[in-house]
Amino acid sequence: MLLTITTTHNPATDLGYLLHKNPSRLQTFEQTFGSAHVFYPAVSAEKCTAALLLEVDPIGLVRGKREQRTLEQYVNDRPFVASSFLSVAIGQIFRSAMSGKSESHHELAETEIPLEAKISVLHCRGGEDFLRQLFEPLGYEIEAQNYQLDEQFPEWGASNYFTVTLTATKKLRDLLTHLYVLIPVLDNEKHYFVGDEEVEKLLRRGEGWLAAHPMREIIARRYLKNRHSLAREALSRLMQEEITELADLKSESLEEVLEKTISLNEQRYQAVMTALKSVDAKRIVDVGCGEGKLLRHLLAEKSFTEIVGLDVSHRALEIAAEKLRLERLPDFQRERIKLLHGSLTYRDARLAGYDAACAVEVIEHLDAARLSAFERVLFEFARPKTVVVTTPNSEYNAKFENLPAGKFRHADHRFEWTRIEFQNWANKVSEKFAYSVNFESVGEVDEHLGSPTQMAVFQDKI
Repeated sequence: MLLTITTTHNPATDLGYLLHKNPSRLQTFEQTFGSAHVFYPAVSAEKCTAALLLEVDPIGLVRGKREQRTLEQYVNDRPFVASSFLSVAIGQIFRSAMSGKSESHHELAETEIPLEAKISVLHCRGGEDFLRQLFEPLGYEIEAQNYQLDEQFPEWGASNYFTVTLTATKKLRDLLTHLYVLIPVLDNEKHYFVGDEEVEKLLRRGEGWLAAHPMREIIARRYLKNRHSLAREALSRLMQEEITELADLKSESLEEVLEKTISLNEQRYQAVMTALKSVDAKRIVDVGCGEGKLLRHLLAEKSFTEIVGLDVSHRALEIAAEKLRLERLPDFQRERIKLLHGSLTYRDARLAGYDAACAVEVIEHLDAARLSAFERVLFEFARPKTVVVTTPNSEYNAKFENLPAGKFRHADHRFEWTRIEFQNWANKVSEKFAYSVNFESVGEVDEHLGSPTQMAVFQDKI
């Protein structure tokens, strides 16, 4: 099995410093299951590729075992597919890189750089859809080449084996960590005993991304070899982390404090409501609904017959249900609304066919790689007739006296766009996905700085 990691960061040869492996020589590491080799098939300032090649000895794996041996122990796919063997090798050979340590290139280790990981061959129990559900929410672009069970007998159909290429701009340690956790999840098998230590390992390696992943339950279960008691423990601890994070967010954010004096939140929701009613929308989905502030306004409008709130956080949806008092609503009202758990950055068939979708103060929370995935999910796959998007106008920040220069309105914002930047993005999206777009100002308009919130209303042209 072969894993290659390529970067075009200049100078690309710095990859050797990040991996702590010299590009000029072959290195071999003995493993309990065989041998692992690290070498660099391409080395230049423009492009550098590191390769990790595993040679698994199937006979050595069963040598010395007392249980009755079967032919399957000697003849299987383990020497040829990425599995927990590769995961273990990554953890041992690239341990320092996974920890983000680099004495000579510490700043680079903390920098997101263009990376491409290619795995030959990956066993995906669940097929390409499952593969995408695991990696797309993390911001990866995926190319998957599927193999037939037997090329001489095409009627046998496709296998679950793929050559997979993952592309993203990330910290190297994040890429290695995602591969370390998710490769055995895709394979749905581990070659070693799974106990309490694996729970700690999963929580440690999943820090910062697993709690918010829409497939976290399946990831935990498969990573822990379908031992339900261990999976429940891991999930309960992940949930506790999420509750703690959301408890911090529930206190008034700087953004809410800044905007309260100009009643911007209410003006924003009213602008969205006006846009929805102007196109006679009946069935509406609020993506990134959070605690349900927009949903409350939608529910109060009788002309909206079906309302859906989607969010990646279970806890946020629970809070939304409490604030909307869903359990106390009359049946005819309760049937109008439903809350869905899901990510904004991977395809979800449940979102298709709606009259309108709203993304209110959502896009600025997405990094660049996830923003492109969000665009496809919403405008290509879900494809509502109308899409309403709002986001802060960074130019207006100059009017907020309590906001330090150069700072965003919210700590979780990945960016805040000027009016030109937002219009350039919206025009590019509308052209790419065959929508028209109109722009509106939300809040008091300053002659030089514009309005505090900017809004785009997209209309499907097809």
